[in-house]
Amino acid sequence: MRLLPAVLVVLSCNPAVAAEPAPRPRPIQRAAVESSLPSVAGRIRQFAFDGDATTYFVSERNASKTDHFTIRFDTPVKLKSVAVLTGRPNGDDALAAGSLELSADGTTFESAATFDKGKASATPKAGTVRAIRVRSTEDLKHPLVVREITLDSNPRVTTFRYPVEFTIDVTDAPELREWTENAVRVCEREYPMICDLLASDGFQPPTQIRLAMKASYDGVAMAGGNRITGSVKYFKSHPNDIGAMVHETAHCVQNYRGRGLPGWLVEGIADYVRFWKFEPGTAGRVNPQRAAFDASYRTTAAFLAYVTNRYDAQLVTKLNAMLRAGRYDAGVWKTLTGKTVEELNKEWRESLR
Repeated sequence: MRLLPAVLVVLSCNPAVAAEPAPRPRPIQRAAVESSLPSVAGRIRQFAFDGDATTYFVSERNASKTDHFTIRFDTPVKLKSVAVLTGRPNGDDALAAGSLELSADGTTFESAATFDKGKASATPKAGTVRAIRVRSTEDLKHPLVVREITLDSNPRVTTFRYPVEFTIDVTDAPELREWTENAVRVCEREYPMICDLLASDGFQPPTQIRLAMKASYDGVAMAGGNRITGSVKYFKSHPNDIGAMVHETAHCVQNYRGRGLPGWLVEGIADYVRFWKFEPGTAGRVNPQRAAFDASYRTTAAFLAYVTNRYDAQLVTKLNAMLRAGRYDAGVWKTLTGKTVEELNKEWRESLR
């Protein structure tokens, strides 16, 4: 639960003068970034819109005049100004012949400015914008490098606080390309939520995750390191189960290195991300006769949700930090809630009746 900043209201001695209402926070808009150019390793697309000029996108190959780098907004925004900086920090690969283009519908683009010494900026006078595009106007002899895009708009467009890029491998099932591309777009959009929930001091979540669809894999999906494997057979017959990929993305962010960690809690946290944050209300009922805190997956997730709501809103974040640091033991429940896990389990089961 996020706490709003305290507001000090000073009441006037003059009853005819009303106190000014607290200003409403500006609404926030989200964006997605795409390109016809694949990213070179370590220089992903979202780096171009993360508010950090030391990180930047670099294309894997030289750009042609048919290539593009595009940011799309969820809904149109009133764009007050936009500025694009290209090229590496030392000045190399700056875009000399290029166009900064805007689109009201996300499909048809019109030039708003041209690049000069790697920079372009525009101040639209009227209307709304759905997408911004950077395009070379000639074939380049170097990669496209987009260092930072800066926007002033209403509503404000949030930058990528946890930049990430998924790459896919659908060699075993080319017919699943569209499904897989949609799944990774969902996972990229949910990434800030996952990273916030599973944050800990000093930890940096992965910026690149690879998703491969395999015909030889008989399970549903699994994750190891920064790699996710999905079952071709399963997702062909369960195309709506994108939540399974969100679950595996949570495993990539968990990034536990210790040995002997309780598997029921590791899986329970990932399912808590899925069923209580990504698709709440879909976990189904838990049978009170069979409920157990260590039953794993969605049952453990339901237990975590109960304890979170009853005792500590930051419970999952704290448990995750302990697991990541290798400091988890059964005594942490008493420390965090004042009760043992067995006592909490009994209380939870009673609540289910």
